[in-house]
Amino acid sequence: MRSSKTSDAKLISLFLDMLAAEQGAGDNTLDAYRRDLTDFSGFLVGSGKGFASVETQMLRDYLADLDARGFKSSSVARRLSALRHLFRFLLNERVRSDDPAAILAGPKRGRGLPKVLSISDVDRLLVQAKSLTEAPEASALQRLRAMRLYCLLEVLYATGLRVSELVSLPLSASRRDARMIVVRGKGDKERLVPLNEASRQAMADYLRAMEALKGEKKKNAAASKWLFPSFGESGHLTRQHFARDLKELAASAGLAPRLVSPHVLRHAFASHLLHNGADLRIVQTLLGHTDISTTQIYTHVVEERLKSLVRDLHPLAEK
Repeated sequence: MRSSKTSDAKLISLFLDMLAAEQGAGDNTLDAYRRDLTDFSGFLVGSGKGFASVETQMLRDYLADLDARGFKSSSVARRLSALRHLFRFLLNERVRSDDPAAILAGPKRGRGLPKVLSISDVDRLLVQAKSLTEAPEASALQRLRAMRLYCLLEVLYATGLRVSELVSLPLSASRRDARMIVVRGKGDKERLVPLNEASRQAMADYLRAMEALKGEKKKNAAASKWLFPSFGESGHLTRQHFARDLKELAASAGLAPRLVSPHVLRHAFASHLLHNGADLRIVQTLLGHTDISTTQIYTHVVEERLKSLVRDLHPLAEK
């Protein structure tokens, strides 16, 4: 039986020796465990506790400290995994008579599946938005606002832009009947995103209506550089304003407003593309995701499509 007074550094060394000898852990793995466990040992300095005597609450405090230091949930989960391995080792080696990490719950690492509207739900929204642009009793200003909402909706569903990218589109995005627009996304990175015919037509109609209203007012201040201008500090329509308009539209279309948001429509864009056979890497590019793991929240759609293809097309599938 090893002494309970064995230093943390010595216990880390013994633990790493076990990983190398019994599990064949490589240098990178050993270095990662050493860094993680040394960090925890440093956290215990001043508490009068060491690996042989630390209690579960101190482990919880350490995990909270990692979170306060800005560690991602995946990094916190890795640290917790290292601690669990260490304390199981100490229990097996009879350095401890208990395992203080056994009852700890790790952070949520996975992301929940995104809420997705069906194709028919999106179609209902588009039909309702279009009908509002044609309301005979609407004033010119009301019609313009309806056309703006319809344009926003068509462009969002056609491109899958983030709402912040959408409302801040420059006026130049609508020029030259462009089939592609340049979008400036996170990290100031630019990407090309294609427009479909419906979104280009909605954009053209909205711009004509906006120009016509300006002509009527004749008090034409300097032209805005934004496609969706506003009187706020940002100079363009706010995300919150668009979200409110979208929820009102959902209610008028017979959909639950709580299930409809700009982000949900972005999810719908991605999910509907994948359902119809789009490549995950292409969808990653369109969404502006730097890491494919972010896009992989949609793999359930791909899996369901693969299942249906095998079920419907495999020669030996049950009919």
